[in-house]
Amino acid sequence: MARVKPHVWLQINSVQTILFGLLLLLVITLSLSSPFFWRWENLRNILDQSTLNIILGVGMTLIISSGGIDLSAGAIVALSGVVMAVAMHFWFLSVAASIIMGMAVGLIVGLINGSLIALSRLNPFIVTLASMSAIRGLTLIITKGIPISSFPEGFTWFGSGEVGIFPVPVVIAALVAILGAFVLYNTKLGYYTLALGGNEEALRLCGVSTVTFKIIVYMLGALTAALAGLVLTARLNSADPTAGYMMELDAIATVVLGGTSIKGGRGSIGGTVLAGLLLAVLHNGLTIHGIASYYQQLTTGVIILATVLVTELKSRTSGD
Repeated sequence: MARVKPHVWLQINSVQTILFGLLLLLVITLSLSSPFFWRWENLRNILDQSTLNIILGVGMTLIISSGGIDLSAGAIVALSGVVMAVAMHFWFLSVAASIIMGMAVGLIVGLINGSLIALSRLNPFIVTLASMSAIRGLTLIITKGIPISSFPEGFTWFGSGEVGIFPVPVVIAALVAILGAFVLYNTKLGYYTLALGGNEEALRLCGVSTVTFKIIVYMLGALTAALAGLVLTARLNSADPTAGYMMELDAIATVVLGGTSIKGGRGSIGGTVLAGLLLAVLHNGLTIHGIASYYQQLTTGVIILATVLVTELKSRTSGD
């Protein structure tokens, strides 16, 4: 059974404590300043807003923990949504078969990215940047730049349906986070993922097929992007070829804010979830108070930069 080193756990928990404290402070402030904050409709909206970032962030946590990066995640969101839409609209496939095709597309892209990075040892930034451009172009070619809309109720349920009192996307995000945490902290794959980011050469010398595990990590990251594509397409009831624009950068920011080391070797699924909720509450609070969107982006950027700076300074002080 894989285990995370004690000093890594302490550092991750420290980051999570800071995030939880910021989230609690923000919730208290917004509760006192707005009577609308605690209404279930608003809380439901906050949870719903955080789902895409959390789903994408879980996969990105695995990739960044392994010492990699994936700039094609947002493009995969768009491509998977378009493939599912084409399968339903033009190939007349069932909802289930269309969703499987969308997930398969994500896995294939992850396989290609992971193989190029692992086998040729190309820089992940360059590979996924090129992949992002190619996927965006392919998506536009397939749709001719025109969104595909109107899907069966069984499909839109994944974006706007409910399970009890919770929106379906929230349930999906929770399941993805739980599975991601289990994989990262309790499986051999998770142990090797952190080891890839910590010291890939040492792992290779131990006889582990680093190529295989690196490819698997990128496939899992792309699969979560495809799942985010399902939720987004179903929520909008439209497959837009430009969907997912900049989502990969939001996910990367959320992951780093959550305590995952951008250098690899340390990852926190719990931190990613907390960071996703913190950003959703922040955007919701600013919207309630009528703050313009560009000020929201500025505030988010400052918070992320400050938190990462504090974390990095603590890391250097502790000698990690």
